[in-house]
Amino acid sequence: MFRGLRHWLCPDLAIDLGTANTLIAVPGEGVVLDEPSVVALQKGSRRVLGQGTAVGKLARQMLGRTPESITAVRPIQDGVITDYELCEAMLQYFLRKLGRSTPGLRPRVVLPVPAHITPVERRAVLHSVERAGAGHVTLVPVAKAAAIGAGLPISEPLANLICDLGGGTTEVAVLSLGQIVAGRSLRVAGDEMDEAVVEYVRRHYSLKIGSTTAEHLKRRIGCAAPLDQELTAEVSGLDLVSGVPRKAIITSEEVRAALSDPLESILRCVQSVLEQCAPELVSDLADTGLVLSGGGACLPGISLFFQQRLGIPVQVTADPQRTVVRGAAICAEHLDRWRSGIESEAA
Repeated sequence: MFRGLRHWLCPDLAIDLGTANTLIAVPGEGVVLDEPSVVALQKGSRRVLGQGTAVGKLARQMLGRTPESITAVRPIQDGVITDYELCEAMLQYFLRKLGRSTPGLRPRVVLPVPAHITPVERRAVLHSVERAGAGHVTLVPVAKAAAIGAGLPISEPLANLICDLGGGTTEVAVLSLGQIVAGRSLRVAGDEMDEAVVEYVRRHYSLKIGSTTAEHLKRRIGCAAPLDQELTAEVSGLDLVSGVPRKAIITSEEVRAALSDPLESILRCVQSVLEQCAPELVSDLADTGLVLSGGGACLPGISLFFQQRLGIPVQVTADPQRTVVRGAAICAEHLDRWRSGIESEAA
């Protein structure tokens, strides 16, 4: 009865602190907040613009477009917090925006973290989230949260292969009997794909574009495998020869060529995880296959790319960008029963 009353007054939260976006979910309600992980500052100071409200979508619009007096900062890079003070300010704003707080009560939080996080980074994440207004914080590996969110039968004695393609990191893991049997975290993901597009356009068109433009180009015509019909898009940037603005027409095949190196790195990461597994587990994957989640899984043709190279079935989860926070919300819903297993693995 007390737990039910507490949940009504101050519900537990699942917070996915992503490099690109921060998502917050409430068990039983789903995702209640989805905002870019960006903060806008007065240059030369630590003051957040708009009396602390230039956070999220408003700050995201400023990336690459700010005057010299304003700086747009992403406090989370490669899946870990790089600026704890700004991350706290960002989280405080998001929690205030939710309006779920009750005086005297602080929400318990389940927080997915990358596999490569160090003990120092782990303690800093805990303290940062607690200072932002959370009560007890439980850490769960991103890959495990993604597997739970994807609905994989990880508690069975069966190999389950998950690959979460985030903004800053790619998390790959094989799970069986509720635990991660083999896993690896790779700092090659959506951001590196955007940078690869920037470099390709610079090298082949002598055109300088920003990462935001590259991301839009990737979303519009990007692909991991050949499309049935080639797409084109117009891109604007600075001509590196003449120094004036210029436009160019880019094809989907060119974007695919630009993305080939990051995709090959991710493929090798998946292969290295498979090499760590016992033959019995690998044999299971011939039937269960690979499951893709995260924003990078939205790239057209990516399931076909992995299927052709790995020779196993590949599928993309429903609503892949929210798979991790969905899994964390399930953990939060069963926190009292699952906490010991989750915390011991994330320690």
